[in-house]
Amino acid sequence: MKKALLVIDYTNDFIADEGKLTCGNPGQSIEDRIVSLTEDFLNNGDYVIFAVDVHEENDHYHPESKLFPPHNIRNTEGRELYGKLNDVYIANYTDLEKQIHWMDKTRYSAFAGTDLEIKLRERNIQEVHLTGVCTDICVLHTAVDAYNKGFSIVVHEDAVQSFSQPGHEWALSHFKNTLGAKVISKNNSLV
Repeated sequence: MKKALLVIDYTNDFIADEGKLTCGNPGQSIEDRIVSLTEDFLNNGDYVIFAVDVHEENDHYHPESKLFPPHNIRNTEGRELYGKLNDVYIANYTDLEKQIHWMDKTRYSAFAGTDLEIKLRERNIQEVHLTGVCTDICVLHTAVDAYNKGFSIVVHEDAVQSFSQPGHEWALSHFKNTLGAKVISKNNSLV
């Protein structure tokens, strides 16, 4: 089965200590696993999508503006991929640009208002592997849309995190028990 890795919102604003809407240590703790998965998928010739939240400065009409402080503003350092993942992206983009796709998203789900489904269907991809933040927000909404569109879902529990540990745990259970996703870690990885 053809598969793709989705790296969701793993940016400075969501991960770095000084990020505008940071998960902090929980998000930082998954950096090596996300980098490893990204490199594995690229080395295997699989498709890697960086689904990255984007907002416009002073956009008071976006629904998130009432819920969260401004974050991931276009053309800011906060929108860059965090740490070693940014290095992997920069090092591989030119050589593997058909295998790597940077995708701006403006809603929680990476499918909402984007061409993600088209990109996956063009490549006959049937299985999406989810990583990134936040488990109970953007990863969850992406998983729900993937489920509704008929994709098989694999969530790497050692490569997702959230602001809220209870929310993180609830989402992991929801992936398994409601969406029928495979929730795996490095110890029981399919990759």
